[in-house]
Amino acid sequence: MLTPSGETDPPLHGSVSSAAGGLPNSGDRSKRESRAAARFSAWRAMLDCGCREVHRLSIATPQLDTARLFLRPLEMADAAAVQRVFPQWEIVRYLASHIPWPYPADAALTYFRDRALPAIERGIEWHWSIRPKSAPDRLIGMISLMSRPDENRGFWLDPAWQGRGLMTEACEAVTEFWFDVLGYTVLRAPKAAANTPSRRISARGGMRVIAVDERDYVSGRLRTELWEITRDEWLARRR
Repeated sequence: MLTPSGETDPPLHGSVSSAAGGLPNSGDRSKRESRAAARFSAWRAMLDCGCREVHRLSIATPQLDTARLFLRPLEMADAAAVQRVFPQWEIVRYLASHIPWPYPADAALTYFRDRALPAIERGIEWHWSIRPKSAPDRLIGMISLMSRPDENRGFWLDPAWQGRGLMTEACEAVTEFWFDVLGYTVLRAPKAAANTPSRRISARGGMRVIAVDERDYVSGRLRTELWEITRDEWLARRR
């Protein structure tokens, strides 16, 4: 079993607090997905026409598909599945030290409600659940983009699904969104140097190490590498 494919500040954490609020029904989900798909198509059409002055705050998180995966925009209904899958040492060991461990019983819902979903609404983060096309109702991980200095992408994957190249597919899809749709010129992601699977994913994606320091993780203080790829480098790989 591989160690996690996580990188940067993970798309999961939260403190213990009371949870309130209901879950959306399937009709609401369908309407949201339809609106997101329409907005995404419109923005892609603008970009294809050369209109690069895109206001990122107005870009909704679209569903992204790869050969084997559905990347669905994160929603509150995903919190229960994340709470079941995420609290595994193989996943959290190389994540930032502010991740509570042991993981509280309501931490996923707290994170969704107080951090991830509000950041999506503000247009500063984009989060997806990862689902295999062979079992689309099964959440097996998350992947995120964040407009933070030197910290733009994060992910985690259920260890039972690692070693199959799935996270590489997911990273390709969201990185394309980062450069082609959001219009950023560089993507950076810090990660523990000991996290070999995550380093391999970055290397396969054309990223390179530009800085080294030390940071605190759930498993302790570790050597950290800052990986980077520019938009020009990304485009060159696709030619």
